[in-house]
Amino acid sequence: MNQFQDEKKCHFSCRLCTDNNLRLFYTLGQKCEFKYYRCPNCKLVNYDLTGGLDQTQYIDQTDPTDDESIYNRDKDASWQFIEKWISKPGKFLDVGCGTGRLLYLAEKAGWSTHGLELSSEAANTATNTLGVKVTVGNFLTIKSDGFQYDLIALRHVLEHLENPIVALKKINHRLKLGGYALFEMPNIDGIDLRLKRLMTNAGIHKKRFPDNFKPGHCNEFCRYSFDLLLKKTGFKLVRWETYSMKPLVNFIYKRLHIGNKARALVQKLPS
Repeated sequence: MNQFQDEKKCHFSCRLCTDNNLRLFYTLGQKCEFKYYRCPNCKLVNYDLTGGLDQTQYIDQTDPTDDESIYNRDKDASWQFIEKWISKPGKFLDVGCGTGRLLYLAEKAGWSTHGLELSSEAANTATNTLGVKVTVGNFLTIKSDGFQYDLIALRHVLEHLENPIVALKKINHRLKLGGYALFEMPNIDGIDLRLKRLMTNAGIHKKRFPDNFKPGHCNEFCRYSFDLLLKKTGFKLVRWETYSMKPLVNFIYKRLHIGNKARALVQKLPS
């Protein structure tokens, strides 16, 4: 019996709906020691946090002003999405801003910006290069700055936060009424990820991991689980799409929503 046939229950409840009947969904690590369990009720995939986390693997040191860098292209695509759906500049908070590419583009477009970043190295790069304000800290635990924003962005941040409900409530609190939040995250039901899990389950594919590997993702979302998260925290979905950095593939994914990366724009509802 392999890991995907193991129906043994895990020892914790779903972090989105508190269901206790989670089932092993996939594993990571050379010995399959890092376990992810899917909730049959809300479809959220929950990592067993007792395996430990490593967020240092995501530290960014890209020059935020380099228009030619391939490492800035995904942020440029995010900003193009923002400008398509939000035409009026306002006050912008970028959570997990890295070295500040989105802050740089926002400032050029007339926005008032503030960044929040877990890595002090990346935050220093943003501050020293752009002269923008970046606070170093964990979004779930850091004290609010007291400002309310027109737009808050979390690009590939939500999946790293242990408690998604607390995270969305904090975002709600920091947004003006009618304000927007941009999320980008893995789509756990994307066709590429489905195929990889199928191949791993069949013994056709086995990913190699460094000896010191630990996961960085606490939770993995699909459209269904993300919609439920919004309902629980006072938001409505404005736009959901999947995407790729390859133009032809992106054309397909934006329409069929089968890509393994998702982009969502949501709006704060009245209390």
